[in-house]
Amino acid sequence: MAFASVTDRYSDEQIREFYATGQWHRDTFFDLLEVQVAERGDRVFLTDDTSGDITFRQLRDKALSLAVGLRRHGIAAGDRVSVQVPNWIEFAVISVALSRLGAVLVPIMPIYRRDDVEYILGNAGVRLAITPQSFKKFDYAGMYTSILGAVESLEDVVVVRGSGELPGRAVSFESLFADIGPDEAIAELGPGVGPDEPFVIVYSSGTTSRPKGCIHTFNTMACGSRLLAKGFAYTPDDVQFGPSPITHTTGLVTSIILPLMHGAGSHLIEVWEPARGMEQIKERGCTIAVSATTFLQMLMDAYDPAVHNIGSMRLWVAAGAPIPASIVTKAADLFPGLQVLSLYGRSENVTTTMCTVDDEPERSLTSDGRPLPMQSVKIVDELGDEVPRGEEGDIAYKGAMHMLGYLHNPEETAKLFTPDGYSLSGDLGRMDEDGYVRVTGRTKDIVIRGGMNISVRQVEDLLAAHPAVRAVAAVAMPDERLGEAVCLYLVAAPGYGDITLEKIKTYLLEQGVAIQKVPERLEIVEALPTTATGKIQKNVLREQIAAKIAADRERAQAVS
Repeated sequence: MAFASVTDRYSDEQIREFYATGQWHRDTFFDLLEVQVAERGDRVFLTDDTSGDITFRQLRDKALSLAVGLRRHGIAAGDRVSVQVPNWIEFAVISVALSRLGAVLVPIMPIYRRDDVEYILGNAGVRLAITPQSFKKFDYAGMYTSILGAVESLEDVVVVRGSGELPGRAVSFESLFADIGPDEAIAELGPGVGPDEPFVIVYSSGTTSRPKGCIHTFNTMACGSRLLAKGFAYTPDDVQFGPSPITHTTGLVTSIILPLMHGAGSHLIEVWEPARGMEQIKERGCTIAVSATTFLQMLMDAYDPAVHNIGSMRLWVAAGAPIPASIVTKAADLFPGLQVLSLYGRSENVTTTMCTVDDEPERSLTSDGRPLPMQSVKIVDELGDEVPRGEEGDIAYKGAMHMLGYLHNPEETAKLFTPDGYSLSGDLGRMDEDGYVRVTGRTKDIVIRGGMNISVRQVEDLLAAHPAVRAVAAVAMPDERLGEAVCLYLVAAPGYGDITLEKIKTYLLEQGVAIQKVPERLEIVEALPTTATGKIQKNVLREQIAAKIAADRERAQAVS
């Protein structure tokens, strides 16, 4: 299987510039671990809430032993190895081992089941799959052994934390480790691959259709980590708190790569439960978290000052979805020592914009940050031309964090990039005179009501600040007269069971919202569908309301 090359994405001149400016380095993932072993080898790097801890030296030694074991098992440079595990320490061992071997990591989020898993394994050409025996009462090992015959490339299933007899042809994770010292392992493995070879294929979180495989080198990922570290004022004294899945971009970059590169600590939490999370923050002395906005909202909802203490936390970075101003304000009231920053990124280029510790706190109230150093962002119209400051358009990025392309999808890759090398996000936004960007919605989320394009972000932000609202999403619904109209999905806050569409309309009109933007249907739900990274799956909501309206129409026709 031929991968896109770094020279397919970047010119020789750009590559020289990235190295000259320090955006890219010659070090590999394993090289950077060796630096930490030399400087602080016996310091704990990683902990999780189920299995203990691992030092930098232990991580190096285990990863080398596993890399040799995989090599003896027949895995070579360029082979794809999938990993579908929760936030467990083993993920870091596997990631480093694959990097040293030159095999390509294919992380799969634990929420995925057979349909998506089988698609990803086949699309990536995975040879060996690593999975838990079970997790949250789901039989992963059984699922994978049943897939063995369905995916042509898949040869082996390896089970992490297995017990008893394993199903089918599955083998235990422990059986792959070679009994070998680090020096002998390095000699047996020989030279590794460079930082510009494929390092990971991250599959998009599926808010629109089939997940797409984003091919990244270590340099494109590490560039993001270096720039984030500057924005966070990161030091080896920091301890990352990791509720986000490490099998996706946010968790992989901020809970594994970022702290490893900078000699910091990291704590992984297997299952997100706000009260348990706050206990872990206190116990481990965590200082920084990067997560979807929903994680912070849930933590604040569960916070009891008589019970919880998260005083060690200095930063909470909200990513995955734009952060409503009300959440920033509430966090400042509850946690005076905590700075909340907004970050806007995506799997295709890691980080597009971010507020940093040096920005005025008000910036996170009104923006999703500005481009990181040496990166370029502009707002463009439908023709790809830059629009004046303050006008809405597609947020486009250009810089050293771009993926090489979508795996086996040259058409979508070509559509993503403009002739001058920017990638279109499909997200709407505005840029102010100081270069700060505010994400206003999705280009495909626009409601076209009677020929008028309506971006629903304003309605969502206003309602997010309402005490009766816990979560909200506005989507387009079919309308026979107008073409489309606004439908509001809402999760009511505890004690507010009497919320109605008329009350919502009155509130929004009092806030100065144009009548055309006011929702014309209200759906009260217990929870909004989200991806594992916290993004609301508006495509699911659009499908649900369209199906409801069609069913209502059929019933009405049957009666008449």
